[in-house]
Amino acid sequence: MIKSMTGFGKSFSENENKKISVEVRSLNSKQLDLGIRMPSVFKEKENDIRSMAQRMLERGKVDVFVLLESSAEQKSISLNKPLAKNYYKELMFLASELNLADNNYIEIISKMPEVWKHEKNDINEEDWQIVYNVVEKALADLNVFRDDEGKVLAKELSSRINKITLNLSSIQKMDGLRVQHIRDRIKNNINEVIGNDKVDNNRFEQELIYYIEKIDITEEKVRLKTHCDYFIKTMEEASSGRKLGFITQEIGREINTIGSKANDAEIQKLVVEMKDELEKVKEQLLNVL
Repeated sequence: MIKSMTGFGKSFSENENKKISVEVRSLNSKQLDLGIRMPSVFKEKENDIRSMAQRMLERGKVDVFVLLESSAEQKSISLNKPLAKNYYKELMFLASELNLADNNYIEIISKMPEVWKHEKNDINEEDWQIVYNVVEKALADLNVFRDDEGKVLAKELSSRINKITLNLSSIQKMDGLRVQHIRDRIKNNINEVIGNDKVDNNRFEQELIYYIEKIDITEEKVRLKTHCDYFIKTMEEASSGRKLGFITQEIGREINTIGSKANDAEIQKLVVEMKDELEKVKEQLLNVL
């Protein structure tokens, strides 16, 4: 069954010291366009996330957000005391030269560059495994969302293709009468212009057969029905979005040919309706994986 490229997934894990939350959002795209935001401590593991996403999602514009809340992170920040003391001495010296009153310099110093040291902790493999598992669960949740959206898309696409097939059935019923009407119209026009007694019936029939062959749509009707049936069957295949797109091109080609050959107002109306349904199919296919 077809799957949507649009979706949302989330997962989290929490213990005494850490809370890991992951959100994944996906939109349609021709390729996998993956954006990952995660704590810098895990940045060197980003390729692992990319490999997992490629395996589980195939394609789409995907954004992965990893949030790590940990009480241990507070310990990774420390005061650069030697630098802070130097700032203090320089500020005191400047205040003395300018004859400024002594002020509380703590607030000023705390905002100075590199006063606070952010110590980079080594990657804890146990923590990373937890993050990896949570991301995997979020991607799986996204896939469930995509599957559900795919079911809705499948109903919509089937409905549109079935409407095209119904219009084709109406055209098939009208086609026999269309040929007879064309034959009668041409014959009546000739009789009005040159008279029935002056018409070479054998030559007339030869020319008429040649003309009717040019406007015959039998092959187009057969191919259009075949393409529509193939479209419905292909929807049952996995990752069929691109393939369905190619089939719609063939469907459109047959509809256009029927319209150009029809030479009949009622059939032209049905052709316009089929084109409208096909455009709606193409719009929906942009979201199909």
